This record gives sequence, structure tokens and C-alpha cells, in this order.
Amino acid sequence: MKYIDEFQNPDLARRLLDTIHATVTRPWALMEVCGGQTHSIIRHGIDQLLPEEIELIHGPGCPVCVTPLEMIDKALEVASRPGVIFCSFGDMLRVPGTDRDLFQVRAAGGDVRVVYSPLDALRIAQENPEAQVVFFGIGFETTAPPNAMAVYQARRLGVRNFSLLVSHVRVPPAIEALMTSPQCRVDAFLAAGHVCSVMGTQEYPDLAATHRVPIVVTGFEPLDILEGVRRAVTQLERGEHTVDNAYPRAVRAEGNPAARDMLADVFEVTDRAWRGIGVIPDSGWRLSGRYREFDAEHRFQVGAITTTEPAACRSGEVLQGLLKPHECEAFGTTCTPRTPLGATMVSSEGACAAYYLYRRLGGTPTPTTAEATHVG
Repeated sequence: MKYIDEFQNPDLARRLLDTIHATVTRPWALMEVCGGQTHSIIRHGIDQLLPEEIELIHGPGCPVCVTPLEMIDKALEVASRPGVIFCSFGDMLRVPGTDRDLFQVRAAGGDVRVVYSPLDALRIAQENPEAQVVFFGIGFETTAPPNAMAVYQARRLGVRNFSLLVSHVRVPPAIEALMTSPQCRVDAFLAAGHVCSVMGTQEYPDLAATHRVPIVVTGFEPLDILEGVRRAVTQLERGEHTVDNAYPRAVRAEGNPAARDMLADVFEVTDRAWRGIGVIPDSGWRLSGRYREFDAEHRFQVGAITTTEPAACRSGEVLQGLLKPHECEAFGTTCTPRTPLGATMVSSEGACAAYYLYRRLGGTPTPTTAEATHVG
């Protein structure tokens, strides 16, 4: 793993930190738009090593966390139906719906299965022609292409007992929504490298110019993040606001053309609700007309479900960067990995889970080892 080790080199990290300290002259707030980056920042203490003038704000970059409550309830309803095999990635099983989660549906007799790829769910559909097999397709532009491929393959192979419950969201409209909020205090963004590896960087220059905000495409290792911070702060100090690719080993300007073509064929842009934030125009995908028969929401007629978020959960403020996890009254007390109020405490990319796992407790009781190992 020499290549990865090089991006965790403490001597190089110190040089970058020295440069950042020498560059910054005033307070700046930078938002990372990726839950993986959030966990790396908290795990390695990067936010604590930076100059006190620089604040890292955790944005809505956790795909599990932004999946709206009503979509979780739709998943629970579909998974409870007789004759349904409901497939999902494992981190969705403990996300709380209104009154239960997928683990409880499975305990009550529902056929809920953890898979590692949407193509695993398609294979299950082929092996069980008498059942309706549903895959819970969530996430950003990173996970959308394989989910699109599964639907494309189902149509090509004539597998009619397979469907997709779609809750895909797109990053650029979320940045637009954040920047137009009257509560916004973000000076620069660290954009998610894996999203840009699929979509490229074409959607970001207009955002940077319109809102006069630097956007630096950043990776996930400590040196990646420090380099992203260095470039963002350099732009801010110079009064610049451009898109800068600090992750060239994975990201090209055009992204992945084959993946983008697959997305354009299978999906179409739609408005999407984000958990704790609300509806953001043009911020998601749904299956296009050619593939509508594979839409589980349509197939099982669960489109009318409405919900109300629990009053005690402030994950929406966490996702918007308005609140640090430990500043929530429920954090570490009534909300823990064993008893989560919201998805940000459940997901392996959730900010609340990161703060709990890496002991950023803000004065709340220290978790036991057994509790910490249940994160994600």
C-alpha cells in the first residue's frame, strides 16, 4: 500500500500545514461535500491541526444521511410486502424510518437481504422468478452508474421481476441551494473527488463564478484534504473564485463518458427531497420513460407516503453545516449508534457517527468500545 501511505506521510503533512499557516490572514469557512472526507478529517484530527482562522464545515455529503424519511418509509412498506425480496447495502438497514427500520422488517419475517452490488440483486431476481426483487438505489453521482447499469441489464435480459427504488441526488444543485440560503456562511468548497471522477468538473465553473466561491476538487487521504485546503485558502486570500482540480490522479475534466452516457440513458433529472433540508429543484434522478416499468415506487404504488421528522433530531442543521454534531442536545445521550434518532448517527459516512466514533463528544459521556463498534 505504498501509494496510499505516501498520501499519509506526516512530514509532507507538516509542510502543507506550515504553508497553510503562513498563507492565512483572516477567518475562512470551508465546507467539504463528502462524508468520506468528513470521517478522514475527524479521524486524523485535520481540523484541529489547521490554523484557528480556518473552520471546516461538514456538508450534506453522506448519501445515507440525505435519503429523505419518506423514502425510508417507502422502502419499509415495499420490504414488508409478501413475495418481495428487498435488497440494499448494509448501511441502510439501521436507518430509522417513522416507527421502524429494515432490520425490524426482517425480524418480522420480511425477506431483506444485504448485497454488495445492484447486479447481485439482479442475479437474485433471475434466480427467484416467482418473487419481486427490489434494490434500494440511493446515493450521489458515484453510485448512480452501477444502479443504472442494473436496470439497463434487466431490460436487456428481460428480467421483469426486478425493480429499483430510486433516491439518487446530485451535488451541484445542493451547492446552489446552500449558497442561496440566507444562513450560508461558506467561503469555499472542497468538492468530492469520486463524484467528479464520474461527472467531471463542467457543472462547477458557473457555481464558482455566480457565487464567487472557490471550488477545489479534493481526494480523501490526509494529504489530499490538506492540499485541497491549501488551494482553497490561497484562492480566498487572493480574492479568486475558480474551480481547481487537486485530485488529478482520479478526476478528469470530462469525467467518465461511458458512465455519463449510461446515466443519461436510464435516468432523467427531477426535483428531490433531501433529509433534513427539503426539496431542491433538479437535484436528483428518476428512471426515464424507457425504464419506468422498473420503478419500484410506481410498481408498488407507494408514492403518497408523507412523514414528519422527529423534533429532537437536528441532523438537518448538521447536514447544512449550521451545527456541529456535538452541539445537538441529543448527541451521545438519547441519540447514539445503538439508539439513533437520525441517519447521520447511523451511516458510516455520517458526521454524527464520525464525532461519536472518534470521541469528539463535546462533554457528553464517553461511549464504550462496544457502542463505538456499532457505528455504521
